Amino acid sequence: MSEDARSLAMYLLTCPHGTISGAFRLPDGYVCDDLQWTSERVILTLNELLSKGFANRCETTKWVWIIKHFEWNKPENPNQFKSASKIALSIPDECSWKQEYMRINAYFLGLDYTKSGTVSEPLNNPSLTSNSNSNSNSNSNSIDGAEINSAPKQKGKSLDPNWLLPKAWGEWALSERPDLTADLIRKEAEKFKDHWIANSNQAKSKKADWEATWRNWIRNASKGALPSAPQKSQSIHDKRSATAKAMFGDITNADNQPRIIDVSDYSTEPDRSLISANG
Repeated sequence: MSEDARSLAMYLLTCPHGTISGAFRLPDGYVCDDLQWTSERVILTLNELLSKGFANRCETTKWVWIIKHFEWNKPENPNQFKSASKIALSIPDECSWKQEYMRINAYFLGLDYTKSGTVSEPLNNPSLTSNSNSNSNSNSNSIDGAEINSAPKQKGKSLDPNWLLPKAWGEWALSERPDLTADLIRKEAEKFKDHWIANSNQAKSKKADWEATWRNWIRNASKGALPSAPQKSQSIHDKRSATAKAMFGDITNADNQPRIIDVSDYSTEPDRSLISANG
């Protein structure tokens, strides 16, 4: 990876235009002014970052997406979930990567997003048995993608304010996530309840299958021990800066000169051009 690409990766992680959603509008002029680069240099370097799977950009809307943002900066409370969701929903529909972004990050945005680009009920849990007859039970988990889109959706409902974690759900969580103790599972249940109750007046918080929602929550829970006492949440800027430092370390050497940083290859798909004929 070139030195320009390393520098631009650091810039994307720490620039003032970044957001809690990992997606933000970044016209060429912003980067040109901040880094004193030409527009051609910006486009060329963004293409290199795209080829490495670090970021994506829509040339039509000028929106940028840091691919693994939520892996490094997970929302910690209902307000952060709400903020991330609000920004994500503001991404223009003509943005070339919007549907992929919404699908991949639906959990972190508190949304159930379909390929058609609409908010809907959660998809059935693929971890359950696939031998059930899809016409015999509205909660069947053997329905394929086409049937999911065509079958009538079960009406969702908000989480009961008096909800308590069912024993069977807790036992499943312990089996699914052996790195979490019973106490940590209980804390996750408290976070789960707080999040969905706080957003109960929103359409996205009405679920047809709360057990499936719980399973997704546990699968995405942070690894390791949770803090034993409440801690002040980091600001969005501090979290993004911490991510950059964790990836690249200090950006100066012992002589206080810029240090060449390195970015691992994040590519999950073949190289593709940042700018396409369709934008």
